[in-house]
Amino acid sequence: MRFNPPKKILNAILLITSFVIVSLILWNTNSFFRKFKEEERNKMEIWATAQSELLRLSEEQELGNLHLKVFQNNTSTPMILVNADGSYRINNMPDVAAEDEELIARKIATFRSENTPIRIDYQGQLLATLYYGNSEVLNKLKFYPIALLLIIFLFGAVIFFFFKTNKASEQNKLWAGMAKETAHQIGTPLTSLLGWNELLKSELLNPKITTEIEKDIGRLQTITERFSQIGSKPRLEPHDLVEETRHAFEYLRVRSSKLVHFNFHSRVESVEVLLNRSLYNWTIENVVKNGIDAMKGKGDIALEIIPDPPMVHVLISDTGHGIPKTRWNSIFEPGYTSKKRGWGLGLSLVRRIVEEYHQGKVKVLSSGKEGTVMQISLRIKH
Repeated sequence: MRFNPPKKILNAILLITSFVIVSLILWNTNSFFRKFKEEERNKMEIWATAQSELLRLSEEQELGNLHLKVFQNNTSTPMILVNADGSYRINNMPDVAAEDEELIARKIATFRSENTPIRIDYQGQLLATLYYGNSEVLNKLKFYPIALLLIIFLFGAVIFFFFKTNKASEQNKLWAGMAKETAHQIGTPLTSLLGWNELLKSELLNPKITTEIEKDIGRLQTITERFSQIGSKPRLEPHDLVEETRHAFEYLRVRSSKLVHFNFHSRVESVEVLLNRSLYNWTIENVVKNGIDAMKGKGDIALEIIPDPPMVHVLISDTGHGIPKTRWNSIFEPGYTSKKRGWGLGLSLVRRIVEEYHQGKVKVLSSGKEGTVMQISLRIKH
């Protein structure tokens, strides 16, 4: 029997494995750091022993080769030897002047916090105290786990955004597929309705009936056309933005409640842009309907067209309750909705149509208690 573990289990296994690997690396690094520090401690204790022998030698006695070898080999660990009489000697600290007592005192305090000082005694009598700091190699090694964690974090972020982008791509394909299937499913009964309407015309019924049916059929055809273009690169053609916007705005005005007051204004008589008429009209309808919903079906909707070469801006304002600034970007994400009922796809489709298909820009220009202003920007055709 073939066993295919669920995707969540695989993700959990991957996460646990990654955590174990990172933990082992950090544990190994920490162990290596402690071992290196112990080795350095042993080296300093040997140096302190050699120094003890030196302090006990008389002026006539010569220093042995072993002692010289110990002193000569230690060139990396910074140290300060403080004698019993208070005098001191510094070693491996080229940037510190022996006359700077204040700096020497600060260094001693630093070394004491890094490593336990080593007492140099002879027959119970204190000869000197050795203060030493971490070598350059040890200091660099101390930051290695941080650098490693940063690299792992960055790598994890890349993986996360890769999967997130991949998931978003899959969702986009799903929505596009659903839209095309919806268009296909509507097409069959729509063709039948066209035939039945022609039959009704021949029955000498009231012409207003068949005219209204034709309007509804035309609306269904428009919806089908819109859905069929989702997921495909739409064809853009030169159109007068003012005329197309006025047409979509007027369509909504006629079919909206009388409690909603519509106001259309354009600072230019015409401006030509590359448009897909069906998708652009859908964009205007979505934004305006979103504004009407925000006003709960009562208030003012205003649309203004402002040329700002090389762009032209379409400003749609409402007198609704407004949008918190923290959600100005979230409202364009698929699935986001403030309604009890709804898919949260309206403004997501608006962004996709404007930015991906028309290479424009849509954003919340302002929002507050007085209402919200949405801005759609498109490039003027030259």
